[in-house]
Amino acid sequence: MRLKKSPFKSENIKMSKISTGLEGLDEILHGGLIPSKAYLIQGGPGSGKSTFGLHFLSEASLNDENALYITLGESRDSIVQNSTRMDIDVSDVDFLDLSPQEDLYQNSSSYNVFSAAEVEQGPIMKAIVEAVEKHQPDRVLVDSITMLRFLNQDPFQMRKMALSFINHITKRNATLMLISESVESTAEKDATFWVDGIIEVDNSSAWRKVAVTKYRGSDYESGPHAFKITGRGISVYPQLRPNDYDRQFENDVLSSGIEEMDTLLHGGIEKGTVSLIVGATGVGKTNLGLQFLKEAASRNERSALYTFEESRELILSRSKMVNIPIDEMIDSGNLKIKPVEPLSYSPDEFSAMVSRDVEENDTRMVMIDSIGGYDLAIRDENIQERLHALTVYLQNMGVTTFLINESQDVTGRFTATEMNASYLADNILFLRYLEINGEVRKSIGVLKKRLSDFEKSIREYEITSDGIKVGQPLNNMRGILSGNPEIID
Repeated sequence: MRLKKSPFKSENIKMSKISTGLEGLDEILHGGLIPSKAYLIQGGPGSGKSTFGLHFLSEASLNDENALYITLGESRDSIVQNSTRMDIDVSDVDFLDLSPQEDLYQNSSSYNVFSAAEVEQGPIMKAIVEAVEKHQPDRVLVDSITMLRFLNQDPFQMRKMALSFINHITKRNATLMLISESVESTAEKDATFWVDGIIEVDNSSAWRKVAVTKYRGSDYESGPHAFKITGRGISVYPQLRPNDYDRQFENDVLSSGIEEMDTLLHGGIEKGTVSLIVGATGVGKTNLGLQFLKEAASRNERSALYTFEESRELILSRSKMVNIPIDEMIDSGNLKIKPVEPLSYSPDEFSAMVSRDVEENDTRMVMIDSIGGYDLAIRDENIQERLHALTVYLQNMGVTTFLINESQDVTGRFTATEMNASYLADNILFLRYLEINGEVRKSIGVLKKRLSDFEKSIREYEITSDGIKVGQPLNNMRGILSGNPEIID
């Protein structure tokens, strides 16, 4: 197999760029930042703006560059303490601390003719210029331009001062990053015209988001994209772009390992397809998916099960009872079971976890149990759009995918999905409860198969201590899909 990944456009491959210090953000920016330009990180309080800046500066030491942190709000000591807690190394960064000092109140002066800003503007700008000349930085972070704006309330003079300040730094071959609060004032919006790129961060929804809204001289991945702040700083998870990936593979038919099931499917499931397994609670959907994963292990192929609803221990225990050797599959490296807490993951982070496993571990089969749990992780996003991107990516990579979906009704009305997402599936297998002579039984059938024909009959389905058993076609019954079949004489 040959894997090809092309996340950056070809016109940007030859462009010289520098890293932001965050791999995911570099991917969104198609390689990073164009050097000797000015960029703005904009967001509300607590959105992570300064932490993005810390990653940008910490990258300098890895590239033998000089970095300068100009702070007008938070003190140097506080910044160093916070970066240490997140394991972001700023030990080689030079600081210009222009934050208010402890003795400001005791030594405060009143200005009768000129405002304090007018008096302090000159010394502050002089200190910045001297620091740039002294340290000759390759990277400069100003935190924040909102504080700098208070030095001059006149919009024209502020614009003139800011542009002069930006040009002074960038013309000395330094890349400048400015931090700004997201406010609606005209003066603050002016800053968006001064810079070559804008990165907006937001923490007002279910998960943190970052989006590039401006980037002169380069294209980029539109957003928003998810990011997370942890004890080790920021991790950025770009939205999955399925068309950027391609793996060449042979279009084989994969057996279920059950003769009657393969007969129902006219040989099995085609490799690289998406199969939807639908049924009511407890009918055996997960066990059916695990049967295909078991066969993949017998071919020495690796599978991954992402479970949103059951614990790893419960799956292990239940599988042993139906003769599926999960322990052996895990020990041999042919299976990974990953429990996913829906409220702990954004859809971008989940997609990144799946794609990383596919690309790094050559995973050939993926099972997501279930769509309902995945929907909970998506929350306020469009689940069809997200699930479409993930399944198309897996198809492009030649990965065979199983999606488990729980139907609401035990008997009666039958629907493949409640979200009109059946178009995503190449194959739809359904499991139904039957009530026959006062006894609850189960049945299995195929509703859809894109790449081949399939048996139109419905067969009995049993889960026993010896494994899954599929019986002969129930040709002597009608009304099976209603859950209350009639025996035909």
